[in-house]
Amino acid sequence: MKARTQQAGAATVVLVVLVADLVTKAWALRALADGRQLELLGGLVPLTLAFNTGAAFGLTIGDDPRWIFIPVTLLAVAFLVMLLVQARPGDELRSLASGLVLAGALGNLYDRVRWDRGVVDFIGPIDLGFMLWPIFNVADMAITVGAILLAIAFWREEDGRDRTPEGAEDPAQPVRSSGAAGDS
Repeated sequence: MKARTQQAGAATVVLVVLVADLVTKAWALRALADGRQLELLGGLVPLTLAFNTGAAFGLTIGDDPRWIFIPVTLLAVAFLVMLLVQARPGDELRSLASGLVLAGALGNLYDRVRWDRGVVDFIGPIDLGFMLWPIFNVADMAITVGAILLAIAFWREEDGRDRTPEGAEDPAQPVRSSGAAGDS
């Protein structure tokens, strides 16, 4: 029962983040058209419409990379769904992280499938003083946060897998006889 609740929570994360991504991109296409710019937080966060045909941070691969990104994203989506299905009951962090990355991947995939203009980005660029952070979107934020959380979840799984509490039996090991009376 706990696994089903956990999967339902992950599905809710996917739905909420995906809707937020699609709604904000639609808003950006209208509000920031024709080169208009807006600012949030007293100018700390500029909003600028851009189309990213490349990968993260605008890295490009060939002339029309969407035909590379679409199948790669579909493989990633399949992998993330597998991670969600295989998450152990009680592993909410893995479910949350997988849901965030899945939602972000689906949001950006939608843009790549619907047109050749690229992924709609609109938050930024942000001047960090020592560098200019590229323009991004809600899907990118979900992928980044989800990937960090997923790395933490995997690290915790790996860390916990190698330890059995003292005095507890390791379920992966066969039960050994203590040599007491009645044992052969």
